Amino acid sequence: MFKPSVAVVILNWNGKKFLEKFLPSVIKATYSNFKVVVADNASTDDSVTFLQQQFPSVEIIINPSNEGFAKGYNTALKQVKTDYYVLLNSDVEVTRGWIEPVIELMESDKKIGACQPKLLSFNDKSEFEYAGASGGWIDSFGYPFTRGRVFDDCEKDLGQYDNAAPCFWATGAAMFVRADVYHEMNGLDEYFFAHQEEIDLCWRMQLFGYKVYVQPKSVVYHVGGGTLPKGNSRKVFLNFRNNLIMLAKNLPFWKACWKVPVRFGLDAVAAWKGLLAGDGQYLMAIAKSHMAFVYWLFFIKRTTPKPKSTSNNFSGWYHGLLIWDYFFKNKKTFKEIIGAK
Repeated sequence: MFKPSVAVVILNWNGKKFLEKFLPSVIKATYSNFKVVVADNASTDDSVTFLQQQFPSVEIIINPSNEGFAKGYNTALKQVKTDYYVLLNSDVEVTRGWIEPVIELMESDKKIGACQPKLLSFNDKSEFEYAGASGGWIDSFGYPFTRGRVFDDCEKDLGQYDNAAPCFWATGAAMFVRADVYHEMNGLDEYFFAHQEEIDLCWRMQLFGYKVYVQPKSVVYHVGGGTLPKGNSRKVFLNFRNNLIMLAKNLPFWKACWKVPVRFGLDAVAAWKGLLAGDGQYLMAIAKSHMAFVYWLFFIKRTTPKPKSTSNNFSGWYHGLLIWDYFFKNKKTFKEIIGAK
């Protein structure tokens, strides 16, 4: 029986300890037509030598410099010829049969451009993991959340989100994507460097008529924060800047014209809240992200291909305001905010 080819591509930067710990689980996958590729982003540790000596079956692509998550993957995937890519973080432990359920779902509907497995915490395997949980959603002002995680509150996995379902974005920690669709979209936006580039990619896919799904029959375990730990000023800067860029790129022009300024105001409230809590670096990171967004808007922004749809009636799109529900209505779980989905 024909099975489409799959390349599990791990982007590595000084991640020898993660490769040593988690690569064996990736290699042991039961899918019959897959290969493992490590794309090294000019690591300064001995990751490449370690791979050559300990995992000779793994293909290695060496990028010329640390190009970040987005460009690093774009550079590498131009050299990988398979039907499907799996963008897999180096700090993810997979289960033996994790590939089959996702590929079966995507093969059943050729309009599914990207799909993720259920993402649980490696450090507490009964709990959803921040980066993707059981499928990504977004609210009307660009705040991302997931089935299983709202802001910093991660739920216990009690099987409440075990149904395969369309969602708005698939986690970049373990994203299955059709290779032809990835290249049709020109890959990840390299200007993002890292953070929220997978949300932007999934948004663009949907604008071109593709679907994004989660398949919880596939389960992986993510450490999280392996490159930039939570609270890092650089991470805060990239998250806020990239989120504004994503809104400006993908919203209809008339909506972007009023939603982006509102987001500026909401970000300012978050910045001052951080300062009052004694975190001046948080305020500075948000201020720098706003200045960087304005620079992008006037000097970098490029014309993007015209999509097939200008609608925002997507799966996984919450028309409310997440921060209002979370902070003022005290709704802390996905089902409290959305209802049973």
